[in-house]
Amino acid sequence: GDFSGQLLAYLSLGPLFIIVGFVTLIIFKRELHTISFLGGLAFNEGVNWLIKNVIREPRPCEETHSTVTTKYGMPSSHSQFMWFFSVYSFLFLYLRMHQTNNARFLDLLWRHVLSICLVTVALLVSYSRVYLLYHTWSQVLYGGVAGSIMAIAWFAFTQEILTPLFPRIAAWPISEFFLIRDTSLIPNILWFEYTVTRAEAR
Repeated sequence: GDFSGQLLAYLSLGPLFIIVGFVTLIIFKRELHTISFLGGLAFNEGVNWLIKNVIREPRPCEETHSTVTTKYGMPSSHSQFMWFFSVYSFLFLYLRMHQTNNARFLDLLWRHVLSICLVTVALLVSYSRVYLLYHTWSQVLYGGVAGSIMAIAWFAFTQEILTPLFPRIAAWPISEFFLIRDTSLIPNILWFEYTVTRAEAR
């Protein structure tokens, strides 16, 4: 009931906002890598559910929160989700986004700032689960480790297996019907969309 608890409770809704953001982005952009990212998050949640039901470690102070959907707490799904999202985004920023060797200072700076923000939010959400008595420190820690490992594995799978298939998938009739596209070969998608939009508007 204290102010810190209320603030952390709102912050722990981060995964919900991220999912809504992904669905919105997919509806308006319909880009294959974004769809793959969301698929990885969904797969990560499935793995979390499986691990919880295998280990079956109870939550701390279970009587404090009678509305939780599962009584098992190892590993923390919030922590696993946020660290998957943060680590995958970090890898995307530094390994997936095209940049030249003489990248401008501001281009590198915003990547660093965004990476720090991602890690900070993941840490705060993880801490909120302990503060609000939903999880123990070990449950949060193992959730973070599991999410990070899943993010690295899914990023490698997307890069090495899925990305070479994206042009073929984008050419499928059903992909053309739903306007699903592949932008992986475009060096700077923001600049590309800006120039195309400006040219069409003239």
